[in-house]
Amino acid sequence: MITKEATEVAPPLPETPQATRPAKQRRAWDEAPRWQIYLPLGIYLVFTLIPFYWILLFALRPAGSTSLVPWPITFDHFEKVWTQRAFGTYFENSVYVGLATLVMTTLVALAGGYALARFDFKIKNAFMLALLCSQFVPGALLLVPLFEIFAELKMINSLGSVIIAETVFQLPLSMILISNFIKNVPYSLEEAAWVDGCNRMTAFRIVVLPLLRPGLIAVGSFAFVHSWNHFLFALMFLNNQDKQTIPVGLNTLMSADSVDLGALAAGGIIAAVPVVIVFAFIQKWLITGFSAGAVKG
Repeated sequence: MITKEATEVAPPLPETPQATRPAKQRRAWDEAPRWQIYLPLGIYLVFTLIPFYWILLFALRPAGSTSLVPWPITFDHFEKVWTQRAFGTYFENSVYVGLATLVMTTLVALAGGYALARFDFKIKNAFMLALLCSQFVPGALLLVPLFEIFAELKMINSLGSVIIAETVFQLPLSMILISNFIKNVPYSLEEAAWVDGCNRMTAFRIVVLPLLRPGLIAVGSFAFVHSWNHFLFALMFLNNQDKQTIPVGLNTLMSADSVDLGALAAGGIIAAVPVVIVFAFIQKWLITGFSAGAVKG
């Protein structure tokens, strides 16, 4: 027979100080006052936005004005740099160089990254070490040999020389990122495609390539932005004005005697807007690609 005492539910045990101490410590550290978070972020935001406001001020206010507010707003500086200073041609050349560098870097890095991730060969570690060491070599040290090579190939004053140079300097980091990203794709997915009758190329195109979209976007955008902003190669390998890019065009707005601040600010905005638009659309893929390709999962 079951007694009344046996059916009674035992009272819950009191919480021990050891059980509650970690929770109290986490609340003390995690629940910081909001002003401790927003105040440093606000100060950083102010110091970040002031240069942008300053360049907008010089670009939009009339020439000779000293007002701290761009009013009345004028677009004369933009018209001047776009038509009189040939920034329309510079812009087209920069877009061509950037897109060509993006495509070439992505394709070559994809092939090389797959080989590094999926195949084992004797000099693999030495090759990876060479790729890493190449990142410590500044491009300025190779200007003379590159100039001699392009001169022998009759490529001086050609956009192709800039595209090749930019692609070569982007490949080491791009190959490392792509190879680490491919390592995060399970090899069993490719094996399953092989069992279904696919060859290696078809399995890569159907199974692996769709999973590499964040990594490809990260590598391609990095190559595009670097070639868009790079000044040295375009200055050394291009002579004619109709072949120059935007960084070199910005340099022509400054002379030893004077600087047209309004035109220079307008040219800087023209140079920055495409990059800002690109990053605004691909920021999610960019962060995912770099974080997934940084380490082996």
